[in-house]
Amino acid sequence: MPAELHIASLVVHVLPRRVPALAAWIGQLPGARVHAHNALGKLVVTLEAGHERGLLDVLGRIQRAAGVLSATLVYQCVDSLDAMNEELSP
Repeated sequence: MPAELHIASLVVHVLPRRVPALAAWIGQLPGARVHAHNALGKLVVTLEAGHERGLLDVLGRIQRAAGVLSATLVYQCVDSLDAMNEELSP
């Protein structure tokens, strides 16, 4: 099977007082990136992994973290690395 890339986006709701710490912690997880957060406790996160299990492992870690109220999958995509790296013609 060809190598794959799995990409997911999440909305993570956390306790407002935990935003800075959790945003920093999530950003250190393998394949995770925090794109935005606000003082009300909402974070926008993307995850990338070479297989579905990797995404699910990181998502589970986020969901179980102290101060996380919810971590909801918004979008998920999977494709071969070859297809992801193709140049698009104008």
